[in-house]
Amino acid sequence: MVERVDLSIGQTINNQYTISKCLGEGAFGKVFKVTDHANRVFALKLLKLWEVHPEIREQLIARFDMEFQTGQIQSPYLVHSIDHGIICSNPFIVMEFCPNGDLTQLNRSADWILIAQQILLGLKALHSCGKVHRDIKPENVLIKQDGTAALTDFGIAGDRNKRMTERNILGKPMQIFGTYAYMPPEQVRPQRGDATVLPTTDIFSFGVMIYQLLTGNLPFGPLNNENDLVIYINNAKEGKWNRAPLTLTAIANTFRPVIEGCLCPDFKQRLQSADQVLQLLPATKLQTQDFSYKPPQNIQGLILRIMQGEQYGKTYNLTQLQQQYHIITIGRDDPIVHNVIPIQENQSTYISRKHCTLEYDSQNQTWFIRDGQWDNYAPNGWKNSLNGTFVGSKQVSQNGFFLQLGDIISIGDTKLRLEAY
Repeated sequence: MVERVDLSIGQTINNQYTISKCLGEGAFGKVFKVTDHANRVFALKLLKLWEVHPEIREQLIARFDMEFQTGQIQSPYLVHSIDHGIICSNPFIVMEFCPNGDLTQLNRSADWILIAQQILLGLKALHSCGKVHRDIKPENVLIKQDGTAALTDFGIAGDRNKRMTERNILGKPMQIFGTYAYMPPEQVRPQRGDATVLPTTDIFSFGVMIYQLLTGNLPFGPLNNENDLVIYINNAKEGKWNRAPLTLTAIANTFRPVIEGCLCPDFKQRLQSADQVLQLLPATKLQTQDFSYKPPQNIQGLILRIMQGEQYGKTYNLTQLQQQYHIITIGRDDPIVHNVIPIQENQSTYISRKHCTLEYDSQNQTWFIRDGQWDNYAPNGWKNSLNGTFVGSKQVSQNGFFLQLGDIISIGDTKLRLEAY
């Protein structure tokens, strides 16, 4: 049974964390400053399940657990998850405490090149592990004790329904995840082929945020009412933004090529990765880490691991499946279609029933991926997916290409990584 939890200053949680201050509260969670027995300071986020309708509690718990797991990625540019637990059936996460606030509290004289590089390295860590943050904005970049900028709030990155909206399962207005001001056009109004969440989503948001921090304004106009929102979204879609403020200072002018590349409305023409953005900035001497996939020395077989999605952590043994199937079909778990790998998608419909196909190439000892599947009723006998198949940020065609170990496949909101065992 889920009970209401009213935590007060001085109260101890799980005989380990003592509350010293309430830091903030949102629709689903409340954040406290706490200390442990060694007088170390942390932030504790409590999920307020007692205020959530029972029908969506399971979704939020899964989302919260994914937030903890995402915070386990060991990068100095991410706010780390330390511990987790439960209070009266309400889960909590213990995280690094960042005493210097967020980017909104920095002044214009801050070292924005250094901060931008730190943010980009945080994004690189997420993207390398098959995650897309989906909610990059100044409030979600905290300043650690040593002055390092670090990404936080992975509730959307780890969300089972990472979409801007959820299905209206309660007969109420849809809940909005993310912030319109920082959303790329393909996520505000998804069109055919645009609905898959890619690293380019975060690249666009990064561009908006840096522009705002340098100029004090949003790039596509003010956002004070619904009429402003319509104009703002349309300007973002058409790539109309005010470049003049970037010419007023040397630092802003340094960022102009970066912002130009990030704010491209076509995600296929946008800067594709954090590394590409970093290359447009002065060389960094920051600590970098190699998050690329490291296969075992003695490879026995290959698997696909879900890195993000409703079945996070689930694996499919391709080597075993190969013994039974000549080709492996992947698509939405649906009784109408038999897929060798059925992907669960209960909170959205962005994965096609017949989404993509894997074929094993014995000569190269790897898998070949194509978008779509054979379909006797389709023109030319082949049916492409509705929203596309991507490897990294590259779209896969019907002609396809060979996969390499560590490649991340995106279909809808699900990301899978090719691994060896």
